[in-house]
Amino acid sequence: MNIHDRYGLVSRIDTNRALRRWTSLSHAAFFGVILLSDIAIVVAMSWLTGVGYHLAVYNQTGDMVSFLEVGLVAAIIFVLPNLFRGEYAISNFFIFKPHLRRTIGLWNVTMIYLLALGFLAHISAVYSRGWMIVYYGTTICLLLAFRYMIVQATLFSSRIGVISAQRIFLFGTGKHIGDFVTRYKPHTLGVNVVGCRFLTPLPARASAQARRKALARDLKAAAASARMLAPDAIFLMMPWSDTETIDHCVETLLRLPTEIHLGVEPILDRFEHPQLSKFGAMASLRLAREPISRLERLEKRAFDLIVGSLALLLLTPVLIIVAIAIKLDSPGPVFFLQRRLGFNQRPFQIIKFRSMRTLEDGSVVPQAKKDDPRITAVGAWLRRWNLDELPQLFNVIMGDMSLVGPRPHALSHDREYERRIALYARRHNVKPGITGWAQIHGFRGETNTDYKMCKRVEYDLYYIDNRSLFLDLRILVWTVISPTSYRNAY
Repeated sequence: MNIHDRYGLVSRIDTNRALRRWTSLSHAAFFGVILLSDIAIVVAMSWLTGVGYHLAVYNQTGDMVSFLEVGLVAAIIFVLPNLFRGEYAISNFFIFKPHLRRTIGLWNVTMIYLLALGFLAHISAVYSRGWMIVYYGTTICLLLAFRYMIVQATLFSSRIGVISAQRIFLFGTGKHIGDFVTRYKPHTLGVNVVGCRFLTPLPARASAQARRKALARDLKAAAASARMLAPDAIFLMMPWSDTETIDHCVETLLRLPTEIHLGVEPILDRFEHPQLSKFGAMASLRLAREPISRLERLEKRAFDLIVGSLALLLLTPVLIIVAIAIKLDSPGPVFFLQRRLGFNQRPFQIIKFRSMRTLEDGSVVPQAKKDDPRITAVGAWLRRWNLDELPQLFNVIMGDMSLVGPRPHALSHDREYERRIALYARRHNVKPGITGWAQIHGFRGETNTDYKMCKRVEYDLYYIDNRSLFLDLRILVWTVISPTSYRNAY
């Protein structure tokens, strides 16, 4: 029997039954604990914040029963989508990052539904707006803290072998199985490898008949081993291009009551969310999704128009003062126009306050440097506080730019870095922004080394893959208040 000792964690049938029973029990217990904890947090925080807020502001406890009612309704709204989407499965708690986005998004939806229900039932005036704000903020913080704690506990429990998300059996070539175990370290992902079977290595000159016989023997042994070990899934660890072998494996292993997976291909690691898509009878593996869906595009456009118009209205006095200062400081126009590449590499003219004595927009545009003699006295002050970027609010309202996104570069710089840096062009898959994730982390200003530009691109691509209105709002706030946003501003 070609079972590798290192991965053959169990061999006796009675031991396997006990292990499977424990796995099922631990999964059910985990599911119940997370579900009940979510309900308890949402209901308890409604009561605690309601009573605490009314004691602090009104010197009375308020209607404690109504706080519990609101909490119960909020818990139902919050928990049901998580149940339908399978969010409480143990496999979702080996990494924290996805919870950050999903939990915040769902809690926002919960609060919107609560407010809508209160309005329709004509009871929204009964509840204090201050309390609702406190309830919203404290509960989301506690939900995220609880999920982070659960993720850490799950990882620790997986490392010491107490729980596992899935028990798998590996079948394939020695090279592919070895690469899989070395590269992904399944135990860190909550995956318990209960056994494996290697394909018999054959010389290159072996006949087709010899190959078929060897495969049949290996499949028979693998099926017997998997039937005894009863894994949750069997992973076929072989090249996806070897369709004939895969077909034979699937035909044999379909007789077992278990999932069958094609092993991971290294190319999939390059993509954040590969997914199987179906169009009628046709199936395809989607490696990359649209950077921003139509609904997200509408959301972002509405956000840009509302916030951009409001900012332009409030900052009009500042714009007028800056325009006068530029005219008094040096000869030339108030505004500087330069061609940039926007969404899908479509060119547009960016609008900035003129901060230099020159107006370059040709095939060669030298980047601004520290103590650059081209920068005017007023221009240095504008660049120091990012005020030269304010006229780009007009670009936002016209639809050429967004408030948040990768910063657009001069055309000559785009052409240069697209040749030198892989995936640089992906920055144009969304609209460019006045500020961005790279800028609030200090990667702005001159990019006189490939390292600086690579880090800027890295942060820009992170934003594209994790974009949300909450992240946009966070970036806008940090652009104003964080000292890092003003680093390298010259």
